[in-house]
Amino acid sequence: MRILVVGAGAIGGYFGARLLAAGRDVTFLVRERRAQQLRRYGLAVMSPLGNVDLPTPALVSAKDLKDFYGLIIVSSKSYDLESSIEDFANGMGPNSRVLPLLNGMRHLDVLDARFGARRVLGGLARISSTLDAEGRIHQLGPFNALAFGSRDAGDAAIEEAAAVLRVPGFDALLSHDILHEMWEKWVFIATAAATTCLMRASVGDIVAAGAQDIPLRLWEECAAIAAANGFPPRDSAKNTGLAVLTAPGSAFTASMLRDIEQGSRIEADHIVGDLIRRASQAPPSPLLATAYAHLRSYEARRRRAESGAAT
Repeated sequence: MRILVVGAGAIGGYFGARLLAAGRDVTFLVRERRAQQLRRYGLAVMSPLGNVDLPTPALVSAKDLKDFYGLIIVSSKSYDLESSIEDFANGMGPNSRVLPLLNGMRHLDVLDARFGARRVLGGLARISSTLDAEGRIHQLGPFNALAFGSRDAGDAAIEEAAAVLRVPGFDALLSHDILHEMWEKWVFIATAAATTCLMRASVGDIVAAGAQDIPLRLWEECAAIAAANGFPPRDSAKNTGLAVLTAPGSAFTASMLRDIEQGSRIEADHIVGDLIRRASQAPPSPLLATAYAHLRSYEARRRRAESGAAT
């Protein structure tokens, strides 16, 4: 099965590199700036589980994409989804499947509308990774798993995708309840982003300030929304998530806070805002709404600064 990885960033580049190193047929769909980095430095992964150095990965640009791929892995930022779809659409053949690794649920609605739900898998990545100035991918912890599954219980073709994704270097987990897992991750990601961005602090600093009730309250608000949509977080997800979000001395922050500290665009609308929009049958979420207002205020300030710099 031919695999197209859309982008070669911290997530797609990581899993694509592992697949390519294991001998899978992988091509990276990249834009010119990233293509220049990869031609100069290659695709490199620095990991506590073993480094990967691929000097000449196969690259293609959107304008040159003409072949069909059996599996298309998408890990763009949520706010880039529509433009990413336009980039990879020509690679979709009659039997192609899309495996999105984005957070939240809005991307499923967008992809379903374009390609049909049957062709869009559910998926999520469990990894902490980042890019350095030369475009090398650094894995920040020892966990690296990719969970995926069909949203159609009768989909026998999912086994073919599962077989091609099972390689050394990461856990490829075929889930028969992928939507529930995606909602559980969404609750955690939204809680982590709302907590650390609202407080502009790490988990350890929040605990040291005696404010550990904030992640607990935010978790309950996010979990109530998930439950109202039919996906209440299970005890294992709750216990694991809250252990991370209330750990004394922890340096953990959400990636969204790191984006704010760098003055970058953030996924506030897709991770926090869309969750609030799905809360019609849930109790009120006042703390989550406050965190979302904080994030939108940051985005307004960032856009104003960009506009001023452009004039």
